[in-house]
Amino acid sequence: MTAALACDALSMAPWRRGFPKEVIVHSDRGSQYCSNIYRDIIGKHQLKQSMSRKGNCWDTQFTMLMERFFRSLKTEWVPTLGYRSFIEAKHSITDYVVGYYSQATSAQQRIKSKRGRETTQS
Repeated sequence: MTAALACDALSMAPWRRGFPKEVIVHSDRGSQYCSNIYRDIIGKHQLKQSMSRKGNCWDTQFTMLMERFFRSLKTEWVPTLGYRSFIEAKHSITDYVVGYYSQATSAQQRIKSKRGRETTQS
């Protein structure tokens, strides 16, 4: 992955999310994530950068979640023969990411709501 691609994605994310505050951006130590341009974008949007330690492959929970996400994206969403154009891929994958995040957020809210009822009923 190039620094330009990582920077484009990072620039688009806050805009798509309504410019939330106190967001942590976690990555490995790839050169694209250490680049000055990428770090400038993090500063511009007041994000907090988090990186795994050098040679740390034990960041398993985050890694497992991301691998699950990309496996689902590839097997459930991306057409077998690919997309006809970059624009088609960009729109389709953006729709998937927004939908995936919305489902995860809704599930987390239901779990928190259920936990709240259980503690008040005890």
